[in-house]
Amino acid sequence: MLSWIKSLSKSRKRLIMLIGDCFLLPVALLFSFSVLEMPEGVLGSLINYLPVMPYTLAVAVGVSIWIGVSSIQLNAYEGAVGSTAIFALFVTLASVTFSNVAGLDFPLGTHLVFGGAYFVLVVVSRAVLLQIVLTIYRRGSPRCRVLIYGAGTTGTQLVSALRNHENIEAVAFVDDNHTLHGLRVARLPVYPPLRISEVAEEKQIDRVLLAVPSLSMPKQAQIARRLQKMGLEVQTLPSFAQLIGEETLVDKLKPVSAQTFLNRAEVNHQLGVGRESYADKSVLVSGAGGSIGSELCRQVLECRPSKLILYELSELALYNIDMELRQLAEGAAIEIIPVLGSVTDVRQVRKVLALHQVQVVLHAAAYKHVPLVEANPLAGLVNNVFGTQTLAQQAARAGVERFTLISSDKAVRPANVMGASKRLAELVIQDLARRESRTIFSMVRFGNVLGSSGSVVPLFQDQLSRGGPLTVTDRHVARYFMTVQEAVSLVLQAGAIAKGGEVFVLDMGKPVPIVNLARQVIESAGYTVRDDDNPDGDIEITITGLRPGEKMTEELTLNGELLGTVHPKIFSTREAGLSEIEVASALRRLREAFIASDEDMARDVVARWVEGFQRHLSVAVGD
Repeated sequence: MLSWIKSLSKSRKRLIMLIGDCFLLPVALLFSFSVLEMPEGVLGSLINYLPVMPYTLAVAVGVSIWIGVSSIQLNAYEGAVGSTAIFALFVTLASVTFSNVAGLDFPLGTHLVFGGAYFVLVVVSRAVLLQIVLTIYRRGSPRCRVLIYGAGTTGTQLVSALRNHENIEAVAFVDDNHTLHGLRVARLPVYPPLRISEVAEEKQIDRVLLAVPSLSMPKQAQIARRLQKMGLEVQTLPSFAQLIGEETLVDKLKPVSAQTFLNRAEVNHQLGVGRESYADKSVLVSGAGGSIGSELCRQVLECRPSKLILYELSELALYNIDMELRQLAEGAAIEIIPVLGSVTDVRQVRKVLALHQVQVVLHAAAYKHVPLVEANPLAGLVNNVFGTQTLAQQAARAGVERFTLISSDKAVRPANVMGASKRLAELVIQDLARRESRTIFSMVRFGNVLGSSGSVVPLFQDQLSRGGPLTVTDRHVARYFMTVQEAVSLVLQAGAIAKGGEVFVLDMGKPVPIVNLARQVIESAGYTVRDDDNPDGDIEITITGLRPGEKMTEELTLNGELLGTVHPKIFSTREAGLSEIEVASALRRLREAFIASDEDMARDVVARWVEGFQRHLSVAVGD
């Protein structure tokens, strides 16, 4: 039956409706004759009317086609009752006219009752046919049984829409309003949220539809997560204002720019005289596809180098930055060269430096995510320490003019392997700077970069989009922050003013409490913080506890001494390094640990040579 209904063309469906309407006409006549108790009786009156019947039927067919009553789809017929009333009126007038012409002495009331009965029969027939067709569809195809969360205006409108749906059946409501519990809304029962699990099992619910657009997105996300834990599929409906375009669907979830959270004036990105150190030069950027590396490439490109070599281990990251830079450099005489490889590969590094006659190296390649390096210390130490050694040594042999290492504030008295690997990389560069005269080696040390991959702001924004909570390890934890544009601009200028062996430290303002940053992220998205003072707020900030190896605040220098430079935002510091023999000894032992795949031995080497490193520390994933 279902396949037969689906196979019917529109013209055939229209013909069936016309035949049905014609059949209802004599039924309406019989009803009117029986109600009014005609002198000739019901059968006699019908026989007398038979000569008029063809003409009335002809008018009915013509008017039906003209008005389109027979063409209206059953699931849309509710809005066409007015057209049916006009149709019945025309049929009534035709009955009156033809009866008078034929000399039939029927009272006017007979025709009025006939018209009213015909109107009712046509409307009822459509409703009955709709239910029959829906029943056939329901039996012929699986139905998705849905529970609607929210018995307000949106929920009731949704039920009306779903009643005509072929594959979805609304079963019941759930609502937080206690006054609705136990009642029926739109002919469906309303249950409290506490009974969702019971109702879902009892009524075999397949999906829950959240019809509460008045709730904030975080609260909807919280409800959705609770329902998903019960094994239910959850979908959220937008508000009417969102559907008609008056309110953007994701406005509150749009990430806010990183500059918003600096709490200070942003540093000017213009390089000024620093451009001369990169203009018309062959510049190599290692880690070119990372957050820092890609911004280095963009700003170096503005200096108009002759060549820009993109050295990157990740194929996808290299592809993305290469495509972006080629568009930015379109029309400029700048050769962009993507190189896929590791800075630990001595032969490849030597070949690239010689082939492209590299004059400036900006070394940003590093494994920087604290928990990942802590879980994989050998990989982190090899990449960050031996990668730096390889690139720096080959740069010196190739006669590179300037080599700048991108370091981190985590290198100062490090509490984790990542920070220790960066400090060892600094010691390698300090040693080379003392022994090499042709290449100017320098290091730039700074703190957290807002918006970079793995940093706290994107993490908070992701937690916010899922309804919270935002997690902070301790209320007193504070960090230095810069935007990636600020940091890179100052790195390039520091590299340009370097004389050899300097450890540059960037002015990052005052440390920002992470809990304050979390509050800013929440409020900047248009939400409120849920705490003891505001229990009805949108998003909660959860304190998870300080993790092993995590500092309350980071440091930028070992001795606290900062010396001014020609740039007001760039300082330098004098720090004792290791001798050439000590560096060689540390690297030899570290290489032995790598060959033996001995993580404990590697940590022992770090503890031996890196000031402030504590041997038995581990950092949980999520830093």
